[in-house]
Amino acid sequence: MPRGGTFNLLVGGPKASWPEDLSTRNIAGPWIGVDRGTLRLIDLNIQPVAAVGDFDSLQAPELQRVRRNVKDIRQSQPEKDYTDTQLAVTVALNDYGAERIDIYGATGGRLDHFLANLFLVLQPEYKAYAHRIRLIDQQNTISFYLPGHYTVTKEPDKNYLAFIPLTPIDHLSLTNEKYQLHNEPIPYPISFASNEFVGETGEFQFDTGLLCVIQSCDTFEARHE
Repeated sequence: MPRGGTFNLLVGGPKASWPEDLSTRNIAGPWIGVDRGTLRLIDLNIQPVAAVGDFDSLQAPELQRVRRNVKDIRQSQPEKDYTDTQLAVTVALNDYGAERIDIYGATGGRLDHFLANLFLVLQPEYKAYAHRIRLIDQQNTISFYLPGHYTVTKEPDKNYLAFIPLTPIDHLSLTNEKYQLHNEPIPYPISFASNEFVGETGEFQFDTGLLCVIQSCDTFEARHE
């Protein structure tokens, strides 16, 4: 059973939002399937180390196929206090010792599902691990930060950089981005969108709260409308 390192989770969001590396099976590391995401991994000939969820989105033959292909299955009741994604993050952290969790298929589709995934890091049992969790899709890499001073490296295909306080934040400074802030108090959640790297790295710091940072790009269609 693999332990430590980066674990990838595939949730059941639309395949149209997948990054190309997922579709072409170029993402390294073990996988945990989340509900229908498990079946999609099997379709890609990727062997999940675990499958987590209530599997209410699967028909009986599909669930049988999951059972034939995955040894570690954690099936929950449909009526529960935690989402399938939350349960999968718990399994990755507690049972597999994940040092980083990259979640795919968590965006696109229903907004209530996306917000549940985005706000997962605000829950007390996950907040301490926020810096280990990323949400990744075709256009966005969403990371989370606890108070401190950080340097982020620009991803080659990303043009934009957004800073989104998910809670009140004290002394937010964006020190070398195109649009800068200096020790600003941020009293409520807001999106400082469409910032940009000046060079290959960006620096920021803050003293309290939880900050979401998104590197993003436009789709080809959006650039040519």
